[in-house]
Amino acid sequence: MSNEVSSAEPGDLSFPAYFGYRVKRDLGGALSWFAQKWRSSFLFKLFACAVVGAMLLWLALWLWLASDLPEAESLVEYQTPLPTVVRGADGEIVHSYARERRVQLQYADFPEQLVEAYLSAEDKTFFSHGGVDVTGTANAVFDYAIKFGSGERAVGGSTITQQLAKILLLGDEYSISRKLKEMILASRIEGVLEKEEILELYLNEIPLGRRSFGVQAAARAYFDKDVGELDLHEVAFLAILPKAPERYGREGQESAALARRDFVLRQMEENGFITEAERAAAAAQPLGLVQQRSQRSADAGYFLEEVRRQLIEDFGETAEDGENSVYAGGLWVRTSLDVEMQEAARDSLRRGLMRYHGRRAWSGPIATINFDDGPWASQLASSFLSVRYEDWRVGVVTTRTGSSATVGFTDGEEAPLTNLPNALKAGDVIAVSPSGNGYRVETIPEAQGGIVVQNAQTGRVLAMQGGFDHRLSDFNRATQAYRQPGSTIKPFVYATGLDNGMTPSTQIDNTRYCYYQGRQLGQKCIRGGRAGQFPMRYGLEQSQNIMTVQIGMQAGMDNVVETIKTMNISDDADPYAATSLGSEETTVSRLVAAYGALANHGRLNTPTVIDYVQDRNGKVIWRADRRPCNGCNMAAYDGSPMPRFGIKGRQAMDARTAFQIMHMLEGVVSRGTATTLNDLGLPLFGKTGTTSGPKDVWFVGGTQRLVAGAYMGFDTPRNMGGYAFGGTIVAPIIKDLIKSSRRKWSDLPAIAPEGIRMVRVDRRTGKRVLDGWPSGDAKSSIIWEAFKPDTVPERSTRQDEIAAKRDEILELIRTSREGPRARNEGEPANFAEDQGGIY
Repeated sequence: MSNEVSSAEPGDLSFPAYFGYRVKRDLGGALSWFAQKWRSSFLFKLFACAVVGAMLLWLALWLWLASDLPEAESLVEYQTPLPTVVRGADGEIVHSYARERRVQLQYADFPEQLVEAYLSAEDKTFFSHGGVDVTGTANAVFDYAIKFGSGERAVGGSTITQQLAKILLLGDEYSISRKLKEMILASRIEGVLEKEEILELYLNEIPLGRRSFGVQAAARAYFDKDVGELDLHEVAFLAILPKAPERYGREGQESAALARRDFVLRQMEENGFITEAERAAAAAQPLGLVQQRSQRSADAGYFLEEVRRQLIEDFGETAEDGENSVYAGGLWVRTSLDVEMQEAARDSLRRGLMRYHGRRAWSGPIATINFDDGPWASQLASSFLSVRYEDWRVGVVTTRTGSSATVGFTDGEEAPLTNLPNALKAGDVIAVSPSGNGYRVETIPEAQGGIVVQNAQTGRVLAMQGGFDHRLSDFNRATQAYRQPGSTIKPFVYATGLDNGMTPSTQIDNTRYCYYQGRQLGQKCIRGGRAGQFPMRYGLEQSQNIMTVQIGMQAGMDNVVETIKTMNISDDADPYAATSLGSEETTVSRLVAAYGALANHGRLNTPTVIDYVQDRNGKVIWRADRRPCNGCNMAAYDGSPMPRFGIKGRQAMDARTAFQIMHMLEGVVSRGTATTLNDLGLPLFGKTGTTSGPKDVWFVGGTQRLVAGAYMGFDTPRNMGGYAFGGTIVAPIIKDLIKSSRRKWSDLPAIAPEGIRMVRVDRRTGKRVLDGWPSGDAKSSIIWEAFKPDTVPERSTRQDEIAAKRDEILELIRTSREGPRARNEGEPANFAEDQGGIY
């Protein structure tokens, strides 16, 4: 067969046979020629060895460089580290969690002129080369040669693809080996990504100074604009930044930046991207850089920090913690934050703190700086202390001599300081406000507090303020400060009584309370308040301690404790009498949620600040409301009733009991300890609270839809003054909040649950009335009362009315003999001390 092939003419062979014939013939000829030259020429031997050696050296070098290179294919699935964007309840962006400024855009989102500017500045042959520009590389080699040993860094030669390889895969090491690796990787990248994909990655990842990565973040940092809003001279400026990202944007570098910008504009003209007239007009423009971009963050630091804490707990903090981390995952978070309500809550709490502080003395510095530790301006800046209240600023006292002093700020500015406290000294970090040609010392209130506004039907927290300003202290007193609630715990004691056979008309003795102190001390009886028998409603409206303890003991303190735990007010309450008066500690957030359950027919919702979380692609990966909606996703409507979500929350209390308590708490506002709220014209309910000392003052309440609660006290508890009560200090804060956000509060009356009977009763006796009607007067003797079936009281008689009138006259006589007593929700000090210091 082989003889036939070799003897056949080439034209008679098939293509495979002919191809084999030519390879054998030509290779044989080449080998014969090589063998002849090898035998006859010594120089040929040297040349051949050199070529083979060079090839082997290049192969070894390539294997060494390529052996540990990252895979270019990883860029196909590459996810840009993106910050988490937070939106409020209305969908508007209110904040972002970012350590670097990054915004990811699609290629179609980049303006054409911006792309042209970068091509002109960095790589005009980008769309024609295969990852490496031979001419540019040669120029870079020549530049390296002439700068060798000078310490200067060679520039040029890197295509956009090579720069991308350096940014994402290699790092910024300056060496020949890194450059060679860069070239290898660039060729590989060109093999796995399209040109537009490479440009998209590059324009999203390139570091451009001011902690900005990518052109959109840089446009915001330098011009406070989006890329689509940039003018020609602005896109040309952004295109100069890759060469020196931390240089051209600095003060004092304007001339260098303008010269480099003009170069980019000339290159754009030469490449045909712009006309000469457009270049000239752009070159005549100033840089126009902004020093401080507009803020896109709501002043809701305590709320947003609570959101951040929960996100980190669920998804991790950095990229190493998972693909949906807070600082790299690019999450989109919808929160329940109502910006208008938040501003009202923040401002009302601040005004309340300032009112209480009044004309008290300066409370001391925010912090202190040691001038020996370095420049005071740098120390002040690194402390991150600031305040956003009226026109106040935070500064440091730089000098203090007698009655004169100066204050300095983070930018190095200094100014005269007035209104100097005696204790003020150099190094004190203080709050100041403008005054004349200088500043005056202001006082941050020493008393602090917290306030929460929550939707009672859903548990969504609309507003949260945990102190005067989160920039001064990040301790969130709305969620982290455990304080004694005082009388604000009483509604849950009364609820336990209602669940154990009592009614709002049950007569409770308010004359005395006796308890056993042990074998040595025996029994002790405490008197206080208005002596006599009174309906349960009276005890709650007027915050009568003895009646509360009587109810707690009759219902069983173990049952009271169980109610407190079930309502998630406290986890470890003790079955002592003091517990019924508020000795166990809780937070504003937990107490507001419990009051929300009273308004929500006993259904307790866990407070939530996040509605749902989406990943960078828009997929919902976490949702607070997990109620099923059967039939919501049916393929076609089947004619059945519209599918609806189920009821939200956990039934923590009998719905009828919850409504009865809320109805009685309306009396606290209309004629009890919170009458300051009565003129708002809303169907409000609520309860004041004051602890022994007093050390903490409270108010919690609202409507059937919205509930708000607040407390005030010193971080290290101490006496707030004998005039401090929940009704005089904190109830006005809630009133201020409601007035500032009035349109958010519904004036619809509360809806009663099934099984409630509204009955006319005599307010003083609790007996049923058939021959009269309630009037609009809060002090009317006839009111509507809520009862469960079969618990409606007997009819009031004439003797009941005479007895009630007699008791009222006797009380007036007793009061006149003992002298005037300030009406408050407290009782004699000895009772408070004996019962754990709460009243």
